[in-house]
Amino acid sequence: MRLSTTGLALAVGIWAGAAPGARAADEEIQVYIDDMSARGAYGLDVHVNDVFRGRRADADFAGEQASQGRLRVTPEWAYGLTPNVELGAYLPLLTFDDRGRGEVAGVKGRIKFIAPHAPDARFFWGLNFEIGRVRRDVDIDPWNAELKGIAGYRAGPWTFAENLNVDWAVSGPAKGPVSYQLATMVTRKLGEGLDVGVESYNGLGEGKRFGPFARNDQALFAIVDKSFGKWDLNFGVGTGFGRPEDRLLVKAIVGVPIG
Repeated sequence: MRLSTTGLALAVGIWAGAAPGARAADEEIQVYIDDMSARGAYGLDVHVNDVFRGRRADADFAGEQASQGRLRVTPEWAYGLTPNVELGAYLPLLTFDDRGRGEVAGVKGRIKFIAPHAPDARFFWGLNFEIGRVRRDVDIDPWNAELKGIAGYRAGPWTFAENLNVDWAVSGPAKGPVSYQLATMVTRKLGEGLDVGVESYNGLGEGKRFGPFARNDQALFAIVDKSFGKWDLNFGVGTGFGRPEDRLLVKAIVGVPIG
């Protein structure tokens, strides 16, 4: 994804100033596929995630950021270490309140592996590992990790992708069992540089207690992925159900050409 630095700053500034009742959404709402930075190349994606209609009270622990009144902006830096391995850093994790005041919420690093495959191969798979530290008002356990399994299939204009996300607390006062989430994407190419589709994020529960859906985070997004010359925009509008009760979510991923 590519966007000029000036244009990105303007877009984020307009969003942060105009968004009423945003929340401290996840720093990244994305289904991983097989895209990678080329060996020796740098990349930068900026995630902007907002909840326009969310909760106003603590959800899981005393002192947690409420949904209403927060915006997440996260630069994701990437470097192609090999043709199949990419290093990344979420630096910094930023939160903005409803008055536009920003704070650094933490930092995360990642390493992604995509199995070698031919350019015309239909099936792809890989793994992504993340670890990072966040402020206590974002997560009661500051050090957290995630292992993401990546699988997908292409058939003509259609792309299907599935991520199995396994999350656990590395350290903290409420360290507990691992939790699981399925993230699914289905898109259809409508033309050169234009794809539309849906994404679904379904919490499955903890390792010792799965489901039902009503007790876990669930969200469904309609998405558009559009190229504009040297830059792309991935934009989605979604609704949450189950728990917590965030009802209107907006997300965007823009890219900055730095290499």
